[in-house]
This record gives sequence, C-alpha cells and structure tokens, in this order.
Amino acid sequence: VQLQACGGGLVQAGGSLRLSCADSGSRFMIYDMGWYRQAPNKQRELVAIITRGGSTNIADSVKGRFTISRDNAKNTVFLQMNSLKPEDTAVYYCRAVPALGPISWGQGTQITVSS
Repeated sequence: VQLQACGGGLVQAGGSLRLSCADSGSRFMIYDMGWYRQAPNKQRELVAIITRGGSTNIADSVKGRFTISRDNAKNTVFLQMNSLKPEDTAVYYCRAVPALGPISWGQGTQITVSS
C-alpha cells in the first residue's frame, strides 16, 4: 500500500477543506480507511474511519462538521471538513488497513486554521 494524501493548506476559521488520499500500490483489497491527526505536543488521534461497506466512526470533536467517504474502485478516501476551527490545526494522516500486509500510513498533510 502506498498512500498519497492531498488537499491540506491554510484556511480561516469557518472555512472548508477537502482531503483526499489514494492508494497506488496495493494488490489486495483495502478494508478500513481513515484519517488521524496530530497537533503539536499532542498524541495522534482518530478523526474518522470508514469500512469498505461504508460504516463510519467519527470523533465527537468533529462530528457534524467533518464527513468521511471513499471510492472503493479507486482505493481513495476523502475527508470533507466544514466549519473549521483553530483547534482543528494539525497534521492529518490517512491510514489504510489492507486484507494482507501491514497497516499503512500516508505522509501527512498540514491543516492550519487561522482565527
């Protein structure tokens, strides 16, 4: 699995961004895909995950503002982020769990929300 994330950047509070993360290297089915984030001096935390069947688990801190979706045919996961807050500032990592092989992480993309 080789994950490539796109869509990070700088946005004002209340704005929106859309992240995408595509797997270009897996020979096997991808089960769960998701997004985690890590703010400075904090541990990495779950943002949202989605199963291959479309079931989702969204962190309470972003519920109602962030939406996760995926395209199974393209092994791509998306994160639509609305009503962004300064506390959403972090490096966002995508993660994929393949049917065989180790869990893979993307390289991380910086999201900065200015107040």
